[in-house]
Amino acid sequence: MIPPSPLVPREPVQRDGFSMTFWQFIEEDRDKEPDYAANSEITADLHAAMRAYPGRLSFLSAAEPQFIAESLALLEKRPDLIGPADLDRACREWQVLEPLVRSRTAFEKAFPGIDLQPIHGDSPPANIFCGVHGNLYADFELVTLGPVEWDLAALGPVLESAYNRGAQRNGMRPLNEDVLRFVNAVGMLRVIASLALVPQLPSLVEYLQSAVDQWQTMPFAGGMAE
Repeated sequence: MIPPSPLVPREPVQRDGFSMTFWQFIEEDRDKEPDYAANSEITADLHAAMRAYPGRLSFLSAAEPQFIAESLALLEKRPDLIGPADLDRACREWQVLEPLVRSRTAFEKAFPGIDLQPIHGDSPPANIFCGVHGNLYADFELVTLGPVEWDLAALGPVLESAYNRGAQRNGMRPLNEDVLRFVNAVGMLRVIASLALVPQLPSLVEYLQSAVDQWQTMPFAGGMAE
């Protein structure tokens, strides 16, 4: 993995209302294209290694439930960013999903038998860095306790299958379809919540719109309300 920078304290730095963290510089292999299927498969290796992490971690903090709640409230005043009907749906979905995000007990009641462990928290298949001396895992700011499915949210069946190959090789369980629907639904609400950042980062709109369009076609709350 890419370790934190030894040049500054290991803590976030605030600038212009945003947080940033500092990591060691690693030279990139610019001739190598990311292989997301391979990255998804070796994410199971990362999970196997992280299982032994001894530190205390909060439950699903990477979902940023406070950010979602506050952003949905802010968006009530910004119909230019999201229409009333879509915002109403997002708020009703959050009423269903929020308890399972905020409470480990509620999650375990909804998904009995699903083990929880330290996870990366920020889509590790997209955060594997192609260095000149090999691939390295990167961006560990959002490490949390949760189901491994969180790290594969929104990646689709092909990459889920690749992860399952890695999980089988490591003697771990395959991804659970019900938990995948849950984490995908929460991930989509994080996208909706991110619309509240557009006034600060106008370029976000072009990155978020396709995901918003996809969300509009998905089952309500990932089917959790059925």
